[in-house]
Amino acid sequence: MARASREQAEKHREAIEQASSKLFRERGLNGVSVAELMGGAGLTHGGFYGHFSSKDELAALACKRAFEESARRWSRRLERAGGDQHAMRSSLVEPYLTLAHCTNPGDGCAAVALAGDIAREPADKPVRQVYIDGFKHMVDDWMKTVGHADPAERRKLALAQLATLVGAMTIARATEGDALAEDMLAAAREMLLGPLAQ
Repeated sequence: MARASREQAEKHREAIEQASSKLFRERGLNGVSVAELMGGAGLTHGGFYGHFSSKDELAALACKRAFEESARRWSRRLERAGGDQHAMRSSLVEPYLTLAHCTNPGDGCAAVALAGDIAREPADKPVRQVYIDGFKHMVDDWMKTVGHADPAERRKLALAQLATLVGAMTIARATEGDALAEDMLAAAREMLLGPLAQ
């Protein structure tokens, strides 16, 4: 009986983390209540504190999960592209800078979806460090697509290019429904994949 209860508790916790990762990206850290997070997992509000000490703890776990999902996607795409840096970059840019990604924040990049919320969180909140660590991992992956021989220059280029990628999606979401959104995505694609990317 105890083992079955423990297994069920683990399944519930997994469902809560999964639902929260999506809901936080869709509606922000403060845009969704504990009851809604639990409802998204198909559970009642009352069981929340049996799994997590606070909403802050869950926010950090959900943010980590979202970055890990993105990292796995990027890793698969980079592997499929082989060692060709332009193919590697295309494999990241093409699916990222799309209207489909723009209109589906719950399944998309945590760096974009949570940036505004994280900027407003106090420095001591665990979710801030999780976000920073996740973004650093994105930088490391992006550096694989930059061909500069000097590691310091390669990192600088990676930071600027990743800022273009994430920034373009952030502005596209903020202007969704206006032609500016599509123009922003197209301009960023050209910047990151065209001659200026070199």
